[in-house]
Amino acid sequence: MDEKPVDSLSESEAASELKRLAQEIAEHDRRYHGEDAPIITDAEYDALTRRNLAIELRFPALVREDSPSRRVGAPPAEGFAKVRHAVPMLSLAKAYTDQDVADFIVRGRRFFDRDKDLDIAFTAEPKIDGLSASLRYEGGVFVQGATRGDGAVGEDITANLRTIADIPKTLKGSGWPGVIEIRGEVYMTYAEFEALKQRSAAIGGQDYVNPRNTAAGSLRQKDPSVTASRNLKFFAYAWGFTTKDPAPTQYDSVQKFAEWGFKVSPLMVRARSVEELVAHYHLIETQRSSLGYDIDGVVYKVDQLELQRRWGFVTGEPRWAVAHKFPAEQAMTTVLRIDIQVGRTGTLAPVARLAPVTVGGVVVENVTLHNEDYIKGLDSNGQPIRDGYDVRIGDTVVIQRAGDVIPQIVSVVIDKRPPDAVPYEFPHT
Repeated sequence: MDEKPVDSLSESEAASELKRLAQEIAEHDRRYHGEDAPIITDAEYDALTRRNLAIELRFPALVREDSPSRRVGAPPAEGFAKVRHAVPMLSLAKAYTDQDVADFIVRGRRFFDRDKDLDIAFTAEPKIDGLSASLRYEGGVFVQGATRGDGAVGEDITANLRTIADIPKTLKGSGWPGVIEIRGEVYMTYAEFEALKQRSAAIGGQDYVNPRNTAAGSLRQKDPSVTASRNLKFFAYAWGFTTKDPAPTQYDSVQKFAEWGFKVSPLMVRARSVEELVAHYHLIETQRSSLGYDIDGVVYKVDQLELQRRWGFVTGEPRWAVAHKFPAEQAMTTVLRIDIQVGRTGTLAPVARLAPVTVGGVVVENVTLHNEDYIKGLDSNGQPIRDGYDVRIGDTVVIQRAGDVIPQIVSVVIDKRPPDAVPYEFPHT
């Protein structure tokens, strides 16, 4: 369904659209952060938030109290004690093109224009696709760990985080602050994910969707021994509250984390130009499939902490950082058959069984087809999807795995459709 351009919206239309977007984005936040079960791609989610922001910029008087631009993540789930972050865990602005990165650099240089001789450096590092966590150390001892939650309040998952070997119980070396909150990403490797799927299948257990959702679910277990069995990993890349800066720069601070016993990304570099940042982005993109874990972009930050403080924040995001997202990963495969699964309420759920194909480091063999209309090439509003092409047994299809969303069929390669392929007859009894 085509959306009306923001520039063409009347004030009443804008108010109605902002209400719809607030509700829709809140629901997707709940599914992603609260249930670890997103139903749209990262790109689709970002498109919703960009439209919301564009309308707010054109109609600033209509900004709602529940606006997505005023919050991060989703409220913490029930069942865990709540932890209020001393320093909020914020989201990052997004960049999708090399020009977006250039614009980020230009904004920084313009802000610091009065300092003609200022040499601004940047860091570039992979954006790990996992679950953000904050680890509080007092006197070098790990005392509490929490999820990001809604950015202000997270869930206390200390016991589960203690089971992760990459998280030191006591900091090594010396020079660490009296109190510091180390922040980073909990994730699961492809190898561990596939091993878990095989163990679960052997005992008739649940089918796991992808490494990110599985890592998030593993961290929210009531029994820490279950978390321990999942062999989760952790990369440290930032900090929240601290009684003193780890070092004068972002890069050197992260290297301090390594000295204190944390795993940090070996792909983090310093750069001083758009060309260097973009070159590193494309280098990491070429290495993406061989890393053994999910990343969904590259994060750039102003390196000097003093400049970070001077540049500051806007609408819940640091001005001095941006996440350069990767495009969705795709692969081509064949539909071997279509099975119908019956849900607990009697709902019929069609599933396409595929010739195994690797997409984003994960082997995909099954893709949900949602319902009869989806198979026919229609969305819930009766509008065409996949150029209106239906899905048939024998079809060659393009599978996309964007971010950590369940893999989906994004197109049918109609030129490769077998002559004997017939429309699928959906059962109704």
